[in-house]
Amino acid sequence: IGVGLVGFGLFFLLFGVLLYFDSVLLAFGNLLFLSGLVFIIGFRRTFSFFFQRPKLKGSSFFFGGLLVVLLRWPILGMLLEAYGFLTLFRSFFPVAFGFLGSLANVPLLSQV
Repeated sequence: IGVGLVGFGLFFLLFGVLLYFDSVLLAFGNLLFLSGLVFIIGFRRTFSFFFQRPKLKGSSFFFGGLLVVLLRWPILGMLLEAYGFLTLFRSFFPVAFGFLGSLANVPLLSQV
C-alpha cells in the first residue's frame, strides 16, 4: 500500500508540474507521498526522520512549502519544497550517485 501511495504521489506531483503547477494536483501528490512514506517506514520513524535536530531546517522548508501549496501559491510552494527536499536528503545523494556509478561494473550494462 505504501509503495503504491508513494508512486501515485510522485505521479500527481509530476502531473501537477506538467499542467503548469496545478495546485490541487500538487497538494494531492504531496499528501499521497507523505502518507505512503508513513505506510512504508511507520509513523514513529517518519516523525523522527523529519524532526531530527540537524534536519529541522529542511523539514521546515518542506512542510512550509506544502502549506504554501495548500494555500494555492504553487510555484513558491514547490520552490520551498524543493529546497527542503534537497536539504533533507543531502546525505543520501552521494550514496545514490555511488550506486549509479557501480552500475557500470554490471556485465550487460557496461556493454550498453
